[in-house]
Amino acid sequence: MRALLAQLRLELALSLRNGESLLLTLGIPVGILVFFSVVDVLPIDGDAVDFLAPGVLAMAVLSTAFANLAIATGFDRSYGVLKRLGTTPLGRPRLVAAKVLASLAILGVQVVVIVVAAVALGWRPELSPLPALAAVVLATVAFVGLALLLAGRLPALVNLAVANASFVALLLFSGMVFPLSELPGGLRGVARALPSTALAEALHGALTDGVDVPGRVWPVLVVWAVAASALAAAYFRWEPDR
Repeated sequence: MRALLAQLRLELALSLRNGESLLLTLGIPVGILVFFSVVDVLPIDGDAVDFLAPGVLAMAVLSTAFANLAIATGFDRSYGVLKRLGTTPLGRPRLVAAKVLASLAILGVQVVVIVVAAVALGWRPELSPLPALAAVVLATVAFVGLALLLAGRLPALVNLAVANASFVALLLFSGMVFPLSELPGGLRGVARALPSTALAEALHGALTDGVDVPGRVWPVLVVWAVAASALAAAYFRWEPDR
């Protein structure tokens, strides 16, 4: 336990020292929330913050559990950090546990900051905490699996490019910032099969008055969580290919 806590403190300290990481995890979600709440450019009825706040919370899960984790783990693997730590008393299971716990701790800070900013902008959510929590947990498991799958197979720089490109694509085609109804019909159908879209729809339903959580989001989240975890367990490699 002491080794796990020590590694957890190290992971959090490294995240706080990384300016790019802080920009991705806090600056971008809060900036998008404030900008689109103040500037009337979104094609939605009612207050923009009521639509944006659940989507930005979903974005926080995506950035922390997927993009951030994939990039950090990819460079740790490339520099041989994972190989060295895996042979220490810390062990690989506790190393992975420390990364997951650090991601959840950062996500907790993100949620507090985003909720405070949204309330300051006029957001008054109608909370359904259990569906919201279940969707966040399932999506986090799916995104962590996808992040470790990328980081464990691709060279560091390729992983960096793929993780960032995937983050932007999932952000644009998930209904987090722009309404899903604005997408063309065929593209909308593909988007609804993505875990990011299912998470955004679940949070919109759980945190918005008069909106229900669509039943279709649960099988999507469960399938992605199980499949991504299984693929990561099967194909993750601690060392770069020679």
